[in-house]
Amino acid sequence: MEQTRVPHVLLLPFPAQGHIKPMLILAELLSHAGFQVTFVNTDHNHDSLLRRTDITAFCKRFPNFLFSSIPDGLPSDHPRSGIQYIRYLFGSIKEASKPALCQLLISLKEETGSQRGPPTCIITDGLMSYGIDVAEELQIPVIAFRTCSAYCLWVYFHISKLVGEGEIPVSDENLDKPVACISGLENVLRLRDLPSICRYPKGNPVLQFFIGETTALTRASALILNTSHEIERPAISKLGPLFTNIYTIGPLRASPSDSFNGVLLQEDRSCMTWLDSQPSRSVLYISFGSLVILTRDQILEFWHGIVNSGKRFLWVIRSDLIIGESGTGTVPVELDQGTEERGCIVGWAPQEEVLGHPAVAGFLTHSGWNSTMESMVAGVPMICWPQLADQQVNSRGVSEVWKNGFDMKDTCDRSTVEKLVRDLMEDKREEIMESTDKIAKMAREAVKEGGSSYTNLEKLIEDIKSMASKSKV
Repeated sequence: MEQTRVPHVLLLPFPAQGHIKPMLILAELLSHAGFQVTFVNTDHNHDSLLRRTDITAFCKRFPNFLFSSIPDGLPSDHPRSGIQYIRYLFGSIKEASKPALCQLLISLKEETGSQRGPPTCIITDGLMSYGIDVAEELQIPVIAFRTCSAYCLWVYFHISKLVGEGEIPVSDENLDKPVACISGLENVLRLRDLPSICRYPKGNPVLQFFIGETTALTRASALILNTSHEIERPAISKLGPLFTNIYTIGPLRASPSDSFNGVLLQEDRSCMTWLDSQPSRSVLYISFGSLVILTRDQILEFWHGIVNSGKRFLWVIRSDLIIGESGTGTVPVELDQGTEERGCIVGWAPQEEVLGHPAVAGFLTHSGWNSTMESMVAGVPMICWPQLADQQVNSRGVSEVWKNGFDMKDTCDRSTVEKLVRDLMEDKREEIMESTDKIAKMAREAVKEGGSSYTNLEKLIEDIKSMASKSKV
């Protein structure tokens, strides 16, 4: 008698915290659905995960879950933060990782006597198109997971057109010129709101990488997005004709008991005790994510503005946040005193818990899509200071589409920081909270049973089961 195979999904994230986290949450959801899961990190990130996680305990909870790894092509001691890391990675990863992934998949297909068996399908990050190449070569169904916003992805599909029309590279002289050639965003975007790669010369390899990766997406059988129809309906409708299926399954949220909340960085939970001692809605949370780096002058401008606002604050300052420094150095007395009186500084924080804490009133953020979605769900308004990739588009969405925060891009001075902190937490709070609460309700309803994202996740699970049913054992 024929027996239907248990679905086996191999997930291939781009090797950066903001990409790994949502892919890992999806992997856990598929494991909960009874699927076999193989999660493929790069060797460096796999080692980081092992150093700070009880893998044995995790595997007891998820016995169908397997971690594997492949090289990223960079030396083990290569820095892995900032834009330079990403540039080197774009140049090395395909050549090093593609053959290793191919060999891993072949070994899985050739396994005998194993309950795992060959993959039913591959879910590859939208910046890892070599995963699509390998899946096509081995005739395995492949689904792309793009971890940016739908609005930003729609913009990426127009990069070649923007180059052709001479709008790229964006120069400092025309940053406020409206972008008229992206359908649905004609009255929203200025040139300064385009992804950071649009400021590179048109022959720049990073710009060409994004153009190539975006084009390759349409070769996948479907697209997964960490968003909901309610939050990004116009952009999703524009993307619809390009893909057979689009599964909007966000906002993806880490389980409260999940030991992988911080993924690659060790959380300092002392900040939660500090928050417990603060008045309700009195604290500004500040984090620039896992990749953004700042100069010492920029750090000091932010610091002066925050301290001068007179507000309490919790600030995540990674050990590698400041360019060329370890985060040490002489700090003006007034900043030291203001921090001692009203502030808490940690190397990394459990962000979803922080945003959900009743003491937190606002979020000064780099506008990464995970952070943006987490802030939306928590109902916390934002001050946005974008630097990399999709962050410029996201920050414009916050200020002009969802109206749940302020956009501070291309500005870094203490007076602006102080004013926006006061606006967010005092002067314009009532106005900004009306739209913030509305967006929060949309985000939460989407993932509840019967919500749009909940339903789309169920459809994704059923579609993968259908793939497995075509292969009998």
